Amino acid sequence: MDAGQPETSRNGTRPVARDPWPGLMVVLSAPSGAGKGTIRQRLQQRLPGLVYAVSVTTRPRRPHEVDGVDYHFVTVEEFQRRVEAGELVEWARVYGNYYGTPREPMESWLREGRDVICEKDVQGALKLMDVYPEAVYIFAMPPSLAELKRRLEQRGTESAEARRQRLASADFEMACVDRYDYVVVNDDPDRAADDIVAIIRAEKLRVHHRRHLVEQVRAGGRIGG
Repeated sequence: MDAGQPETSRNGTRPVARDPWPGLMVVLSAPSGAGKGTIRQRLQQRLPGLVYAVSVTTRPRRPHEVDGVDYHFVTVEEFQRRVEAGELVEWARVYGNYYGTPREPMESWLREGRDVICEKDVQGALKLMDVYPEAVYIFAMPPSLAELKRRLEQRGTESAEARRQRLASADFEMACVDRYDYVVVNDDPDRAADDIVAIIRAEKLRVHHRRHLVEQVRAGGRIGG
């Protein structure tokens, strides 16, 4: 099975957003090696209530990774079972391994009013845009391709051929930036995380997220003390 390239609309725009759930969904993408995992960890330190929607994958677990925390690591057979059962919102084959986004508990958290962050490669994020157009999509860009190459080499978790494939994909991925809502430059993970905190705070002040407060005041109520 193979998801193939994600389809986009003719003019490259996302579907019209529906009324949002009480919780805010944030999707963070970056080329492989650009540091989206580090940014997400720093972001959760700043926003303890932000829940990480853990993806499922068939790729081998790296030495520092924890099952159920970094990814849900499963066999190909188990991944196929989840696809056939409709448990994954989207899935794709990337660099020979399968990755997917579980529908639950993410949607339950959003309905409960909890804010959720997803880490997705560009292929996965483009698919999520069709399912969750109301989410906030953020692209973390490396300061240069030379720096991206250095980070991949320093990480030391892939072969030379795998690093070459990731660098070749980075050009396509960065060409998709216009589909996103925001772009941050990850020359410093703390600064990138601070930028995303500002984005989240601004998004939560949008009218469609605070319409209930407007109606409360119009009805004669009062907000705050």
